[in-house]
Amino acid sequence: MRAESPPDIKKNIDELLRGALFPDKEFICFGSTFGDVYKMASRLRVALANPRYQGTAVCLATDSKAVMAAALLASLGGGPALLLPYAFSAGALDKMHQETGFTTAVSDLDREFPKGVEVICPQFTKTAEAPINTHTLPRSELLKIFTGGSTGSPQIWLKTSENIFSEGFFLANRYKITEQDCILATIPPYHIYGLLFSIVLPLVSSASVVEEVPSFPGEITRAAQDNKVTILASVPAHYRALRDKKISLRLAVSSAGMLDAKDNETFSQLNRAGIEEIYGSTETGGIATRNRFLGEKYFTPFTTIEWKIINHRLAVRSPYISPDLPVDTEGFFTANDRVEAEETDKFSLQGRIDAVTKVGGKRVDLEEISTLIKGESDVDDCVALALPEKGGREHRIGVLIQGHRVEPKMIKKSLVNALEPYAMPRRIKVVDRIPVNKNGKYDWRTIARLLEK
Repeated sequence: MRAESPPDIKKNIDELLRGALFPDKEFICFGSTFGDVYKMASRLRVALANPRYQGTAVCLATDSKAVMAAALLASLGGGPALLLPYAFSAGALDKMHQETGFTTAVSDLDREFPKGVEVICPQFTKTAEAPINTHTLPRSELLKIFTGGSTGSPQIWLKTSENIFSEGFFLANRYKITEQDCILATIPPYHIYGLLFSIVLPLVSSASVVEEVPSFPGEITRAAQDNKVTILASVPAHYRALRDKKISLRLAVSSAGMLDAKDNETFSQLNRAGIEEIYGSTETGGIATRNRFLGEKYFTPFTTIEWKIINHRLAVRSPYISPDLPVDTEGFFTANDRVEAEETDKFSLQGRIDAVTKVGGKRVDLEEISTLIKGESDVDDCVALALPEKGGREHRIGVLIQGHRVEPKMIKKSLVNALEPYAMPRRIKVVDRIPVNKNGKYDWRTIARLLEK
């Protein structure tokens, strides 16, 4: 399917960098103004202009949305690319340091960085303010988003200025987000979905954003009420907890996994507002959406996305796709999601075909889990499988082990220090021999039946 002509992203970014449209308006509800953010950005841009910072990503280790917005503007205006960690623990920062070798960090708190890392604290930067460069290169590196940690193998996705801000401007236009809006996100801003709704959308639309990132139902409803929130960006697990809570909103958005139909129906009926489900990933950006409250059974790709189906797999060409992804000669990336065409311009998701699945909206590599288990004594072979949860694209992990004298309790104990809690297998079964078919390949259907018993 063909896409609409993209907006002039360079023009839009240059206008954004010229200054805040409403400098006295709150960027953070009851906190920093847009003028404060731009002043901080100009000081950071000067501080980061030192040649030693060029050519290497600067770690952005902050929970402050104002600092993140300022750093993003500084990078957008010609500063070094920013590296977003998936967590700020000493272990996570050390792992990221091993992968990237970063030597500089922007942080507003005293964190435990690896030895030799220089830390810039934006609130106390002494440099003078200077205009931010408005001669941007949309395809220059802007972010390197670290998404590792679930199975010990980190993944870093490069995103350009065009990748991030094309999507931001599109979403702001699609959902008519303006300076009259206030956004509450229950996802941290160092995850792509949280970044878009907590940082990028406020910058491009002049909407305000709530500083805190609540996760419990009472906290979410209280934050929405206290800040007169109009837009909620959340995840399926939180909507499940909110299904019987009434919140006055004009827009509710869900991503990072498939939303359970019953949770969606209950929340939407109570609040008389449907939930917009956005399908996509860190590396692809947003791809499609549906709102079942409006009778939309299937996903409709964004108007900026070109798509087709190749051997039952979704292939997309998009301005939001990371340059790290492999594309064909026509610029299409083929995803690992099985889809079926529906109606004239829609598709339904039929599950993934690769070894990466999602549990609680987070990526888990099944091959790495099986490799860890194969390293245990008395284990002859092991396969890990994503067992589907009812009613969605989420999964629970099951493993089938071939060996003698293998105790599932000991396997779980050995995995505790290697896996995040959400990546831990929920079902472990030991057999004398893992089933194979006539070709000598794993019989996945039989394996799934054994794990479901």
